[in-house]
Amino acid sequence: MAIQTIPYYDRQRDWRELALCKDTSPELFFPIGNTGSALDAISLAKNVCSRCPSQVECLEYALDSNQDNGVWGGRSEEERRLIRKQRRS
Repeated sequence: MAIQTIPYYDRQRDWRELALCKDTSPELFFPIGNTGSALDAISLAKNVCSRCPSQVECLEYALDSNQDNGVWGGRSEEERRLIRKQRRS
């Protein structure tokens, strides 16, 4: 069986279709709070993101659209705030 590569343009256009999170419970990526079991969920979500072919596009989408809640592109809410702050500087 041959491995088919997806051109970058198609990956960017279809990043949501290729995202691993589409087959994962949304609750994992949107835990309530940032202590206790929420930290476990954040860690598990980041683990999914670390294997995802859409990680970069997902993070950029979250940054561009000011997604404040949840784990996007392998980054927590606080990590995305820091990225936005660094980009403004």
